[in-house]
Amino acid sequence: MVLSINVAVLLAVVIIVRLRRRTHARSRFDEKLTVVIVLVFGVLIAPTSFGQGILNAVGQFARSLSQTGSP
Repeated sequence: MVLSINVAVLLAVVIIVRLRRRTHARSRFDEKLTVVIVLVFGVLIAPTSFGQGILNAVGQFARSLSQTGSP
C-alpha cells in the first residue's frame, strides 16, 4: 500500500494551523514565513481547475465592484 500526500493539501493544513495562532504570539519571522507558505500554496493550486475557479470567482467579484463604484 502506497500513501501519497498532495503537497497543496498539506500546505493548506499548515496554513490553517498557523493562522489559528493568536496574533500577538507571532514574531516578524513567523509572519514572513506564513506569507511565503501562502504564496507557495497559491503557485501550487494556480494551474489546477480549483485554482482557475477561484481566479474566475475573484475576477467576477472585482468586475462587479468596479461596476458598482463607477458613476
